[in-house]
Amino acid sequence: MDDAPGLSDQYRMASPWPMFVALGIPISEIGILFDLFPIAVGGLLLFSGSVAGIARESGYAETPWTPLAAIGVLLLVVGGAFLLPAIDLQTRGYAIIVSGVFLLLAGLAGRLSFMGRDTTY
Repeated sequence: MDDAPGLSDQYRMASPWPMFVALGIPISEIGILFDLFPIAVGGLLLFSGSVAGIARESGYAETPWTPLAAIGVLLLVVGGAFLLPAIDLQTRGYAIIVSGVFLLLAGLAGRLSFMGRDTTY
């Protein structure tokens, strides 16, 4: 009789990404809420990179580069909204925009560097 029916040694039992998502959200929120530029950028990069890793691991994306670039564009739009004069949160908007630029550049660089390679593991 099998102790763990349905489980196999060929599959990984746990994913590291949820822990990084759980850390990235509060770190970025603390940075944005208290206007701490490097903390906000680091938290957004951690959260966004983890989401791209989850998308890759779960099979929603073939590589993590496209989700990184897409999240970067989304952050650029959200950061641009923070720069509107009616909202008056310019430094927070700049932190979100910088994170978006880093993610977009990382996504494009990764996509270009792995273009034409076999990405199946």
